[in-house]
Amino acid sequence: MPRKYNTQKKLHVKKGDQVLVIAGNDKGQRGRVLMVYPKRERVLVEGINMRTHHEKPSQENPQGGRLKREAPVHISNLMVIDPTTDEPSRIGRKRIEEEGGGRWVRYAKVSGEIIDK
Repeated sequence: MPRKYNTQKKLHVKKGDQVLVIAGNDKGQRGRVLMVYPKRERVLVEGINMRTHHEKPSQENPQGGRLKREAPVHISNLMVIDPTTDEPSRIGRKRIEEEGGGRWVRYAKVSGEIIDK
């Protein structure tokens, strides 16, 4: 029976993460995550998947013209970079017990280091 509530998947990428593109035209490039779209399973990465956007003249931009902007990338094409080793790594989740209860954190499977502080 499919879920009625909490149907969104947990993503391995969060805003502010450093990621490596593993597929597509920008394969091998690194960037910082600017925005995450969980329902669409897409991520906006700084400097990755640049597209031309035609803008009408406005008060802020009286000339108008063609601007380069980032377009969202699917999360399956990204790997999070482990901050300790500076290498891409798969991401796992584990529960850490604390005084006031426990919480879930992400960790790098290669080094075992916790990514969420």
